[in-house]
Amino acid sequence: MTVELFIPCFIDQLYPETAFNTVRILEKAGCKVKYNPEQTCCGQASFNAGFWDEAKAVGSKFLNDFSENNYIVSPSASCTGMVKNYYNDLFTNTAVHNKCRSIQNNIHELSDFLVNVLGKDYFGAELEGRAVYHDSCAGLRECRIKDEPRALLAKVHGLDLVEMKDTTTCCGFGGTFSVKFDSISAAMAQQKVNHALEMEAEYLISTDASCLLHLQGYIDQHKLPLKTMHLADVLAHGWGNV
Repeated sequence: MTVELFIPCFIDQLYPETAFNTVRILEKAGCKVKYNPEQTCCGQASFNAGFWDEAKAVGSKFLNDFSENNYIVSPSASCTGMVKNYYNDLFTNTAVHNKCRSIQNNIHELSDFLVNVLGKDYFGAELEGRAVYHDSCAGLRECRIKDEPRALLAKVHGLDLVEMKDTTTCCGFGGTFSVKFDSISAAMAQQKVNHALEMEAEYLISTDASCLLHLQGYIDQHKLPLKTMHLADVLAHGWGNV
């Protein structure tokens, strides 16, 4: 099966290894991965800030960068959710309406694609330690994934996955929210991290690098014994030891 890879600008600039691990996982699942180096952003930042004309311009480029013929897979629930849900506000009743709908039907967040399309949940990963999973707002509410990441993590050798309190509560990032309301954002991060530490977790895992950047910033600032990891990085961890 051929899949097209969508790497959001956030991951491209700050977490490139997560992008490479996504490729490794998809190839291990038997997929042929195509990557268009001309791709950039999905337009979410402009859209959420209220600049819909700018978001439409960026979104139009996105629609041109991907085809209607293949599955599109991304290691970001947030950006996937933007395309699947909010492109309706930008492209309904336009000349690209039909192509937009096709791409919306084809795009999947990584765990959703692995579990629900390919039917695979084991990749031979190994990671020793206790972990909690953070349900990102976009993952839970826009991509409707909850069981999928947990099914994948349950098959990671050595990983003790436990549930923390209020796992579905926002971490406080929210894009520009964390800039405009920094004190509230920091308090929300503190609450999320404290819930993870209450479970004696060593790792805090999620599908959204933006959430993880926000939480890791709080962790580093307070020198806490906790490490954030993207789901893709967990699933590709320890292959040399298996």
